[in-house]
Amino acid sequence: MIRRHARAIMPIAALAIGAGFGTTAFSGTAAAATTDVVRSGAADDSYSSSARPSYNFGASDTLVAGRQGTDTMISFLKFNVAGLGTGVTVKNAKVTLTNASRTLPGSISLSRVADAKWSEQTLSAKNDPALGAVVATVKPASGATSVTFDVSGVVKGAGTYTFAVTSTAANSLARFSSAEAKSGQPALNLTVTRPAAPAPAPTTPAPTTPAPTTPAPTTPAPTTPAPTTPSDCAVGAKLVPTCGVLWGAAAGGFSDVPRDEALKTFEAKSGRTSTIYHTYHKGDELFPTKDEIAMTNDPAHPRTLMLNWKVSYGTTWAKVAAGSQDARIDRLATYLKANYTKQFFMVLHHEPENDVNPAAGSGQTAKDFAAMFRHTALRLKADGVNNAVFVIAYMNYEKWNNTAWWGDLYPGDDVVDWVGVDTYNNAQPGGFHYGDFNYLMNRTNSASFPGWYTWATTKHPAKPIMVAEWGVYDSSTKVDGRNKANVYATVLPQLAKMPQIKGLVYFETAHDQSGHDIRIDDTPEALAGFQKIAADPRFNVKL
Repeated sequence: MIRRHARAIMPIAALAIGAGFGTTAFSGTAAAATTDVVRSGAADDSYSSSARPSYNFGASDTLVAGRQGTDTMISFLKFNVAGLGTGVTVKNAKVTLTNASRTLPGSISLSRVADAKWSEQTLSAKNDPALGAVVATVKPASGATSVTFDVSGVVKGAGTYTFAVTSTAANSLARFSSAEAKSGQPALNLTVTRPAAPAPAPTTPAPTTPAPTTPAPTTPAPTTPAPTTPSDCAVGAKLVPTCGVLWGAAAGGFSDVPRDEALKTFEAKSGRTSTIYHTYHKGDELFPTKDEIAMTNDPAHPRTLMLNWKVSYGTTWAKVAAGSQDARIDRLATYLKANYTKQFFMVLHHEPENDVNPAAGSGQTAKDFAAMFRHTALRLKADGVNNAVFVIAYMNYEKWNNTAWWGDLYPGDDVVDWVGVDTYNNAQPGGFHYGDFNYLMNRTNSASFPGWYTWATTKHPAKPIMVAEWGVYDSSTKVDGRNKANVYATVLPQLAKMPQIKGLVYFETAHDQSGHDIRIDDTPEALAGFQKIAADPRFNVKL
C-alpha cells in the first residue's frame, strides 16, 4: 500500500501559555508548559454498501454514509496515533470530516469499531467490521462545510483507533472527502499539553584553545544510483507487464495528419516513446497497414499495436453474430497470418454504449454486442489468429453506466483478455466532468454504480485494465494552463492506488466531436505537467 504523506502524524501549531513565555535560558527560570495540536490523517478509509456487498471502494475519493432506498452505506476510518512523548497528556480529541456533497442529513453518528485489522483495499459489506457503541452524534446544518465529532472519551494517547460513520436518515446521504481526495481529508486532531522543560543548570564556559588539526584526505566513495524502477519490467502472456504500466497514445484524431506522423510528434512533445500505438479501422479494411507495421519494426522505438475494429460496419451486431460477416472476418484472418505475427491488442467496436438500441429486434442491443464480440473473437481464433489480445473498451459515461442494459455488454471472460475504458476529464474548475484522475476512473452519480474502476476490479478481478483512451480538456471561457497541469499532477499518485491498471493510452486531438482541445501542449503549463507524467520510470516496460 502506498503511504500517503497527508496521513503522517504532525504538530499543527504550538501555543505557548503561562507568564514564562518569551524568557531566555539565561534567566534560570523553567519554561512554561505548552499546548500543541497534533494531527493524524486516516491510515485507511473506505465505505461499504449493503446493496453492493462485493464492491470495494478503497480507491474512491469520497466516503458515503446513510440510507438510499434499501441500500445502507457505512464509512470506516482508521487512525494511527504515534507516541506523543513523555509526560504529554491529551486534553481533547476530535475527528473532522469535510462535506463533499451539496447537503447533509440531519443527524450523523460516529461509532467505535473494535476490529482494527480491516484494510481499505479489501473492505466490503461482506467483511466490514462490527459496529460498537456510538461515540458522538452531530446534527449539522444541511450545507455545513464539515462535521466534527468529539472522541475525547476514546482517544487518550498513542494507538490505533477505528470508527464508523452512519446515518439513519432515509434517502439522504452524507458524502465526505476521503484520504484520496485532493483536499479536506479526514483528520483526528489531538490537543495535547506538553510538560515544561527543566531550567538549564548554570554553566561557566571553560577557556578553549583550538587544537591544531590536519584534515584527513578524503576520497569520495563511488556511488551507484539506486534504480527507480525494476530493470526487468517486460510484457508477459497477453501483453500484461510483469511490473510497471504500458504507456501509449492515439494521436492526430479527427485530423488529416497521418496517424504515424502524429504519433511521432506526440512522442517528441511528451519525451517518451508510446509503447502502445492505438489506431482505428472498420468494415473490410485490412490491417495493420504497412505504415503501422513499420512503426512496430523501429528498433530505436519499440512499439506494439492496439487495433480498433468495427467489424459490424454497414450492418448490425446481431447479423455479425449470426455469421453474415464471416467472410469479412476470415479475410482479415488470412491477411493477419500472412503479414503480422507479433502479439497485438484487438479492440472490437470501442465505446459500444453510443450505438446500443435497446429495442427488441433492433440488432443493436447490449446482448447483440456481446454476441458479436464473442463470435468475432472465436472466429478469428478458429481461423488461426493466435496473436490477438482482445480488449473490450467501455465508454465511461454516467448515463450509460446507469442503464438497465449496461451489464449485458460484457461478452465473457473466455473471450476478453483486458477490460478497457475510454474516459475524459474537464479541467475547468467546477465544470461538468471536472475532477482528478480518481474521478476520471471512478466517477458516478448513482448509488447503484460504484464507479468504473471499482466495478471492474470487483466484477473482473483477474483481468488487467487498459485505459484505452484518456484525455483532459479545459472548457473555461479563457483557458488557464494551470487547470490541465493541476489535473495531470494527480495522475501519478492516484495511479499508484490503482494497481490493476496495466495500460495507459492518451488520445490527443485539437478538436474532438464536441470541439474539445485534448492536446497535451495547448499551453506551456499543460505540456510541462504532462511531461512529468511521461518521465515517470513506471512506464519503462520492455517489449
